[in-house]
Amino acid sequence: GKGCKIMARIKVNIEKAEPLWRDRKRNFLGLPWSFTEYSMTEDRLFITSGILNKKYDEVRLYRVRDNSLTRNLWQRITRTGTVHLTTSDMSLGNFDLRNISDSEKVNELLSNLVDDARKKNRVIAREDMNVSEHMCDDTDEIDEMPGEDAER
Repeated sequence: GKGCKIMARIKVNIEKAEPLWRDRKRNFLGLPWSFTEYSMTEDRLFITSGILNKKYDEVRLYRVRDNSLTRNLWQRITRTGTVHLTTSDMSLGNFDLRNISDSEKVNELLSNLVDDARKKNRVIAREDMNVSEHMCDDTDEIDEMPGEDAER
């Protein structure tokens, strides 16, 4: 049906874009025996999951507001980690890239790509807006607007 054609196009689009990074969610031994695959291009992050019923999710990197990395003792032993993402994406919200190898490098790559995507798409974070508000010196006085009477 129509849904199958759309999913086929999504899969083709995912495969066409040359990923900068690709990995599978790993099990507790650090082995990639999972049906969840992560991949990242310059502007999007893709999550494919499932074996019989496939689910394709994507988030545009300019929508990522924050990323962080956690590695518990077992993850350090298996050389994996979990990258936590806080996003403004309506369908995914906040999510994790669980048990991925080279998690420190992936977290750094993701951080750099998010910055680039935000600049490219001219996305300004709220904390950036607050900085510009406080850039004025406290000693600067604001002149009265032209045409206003000073009633002091």
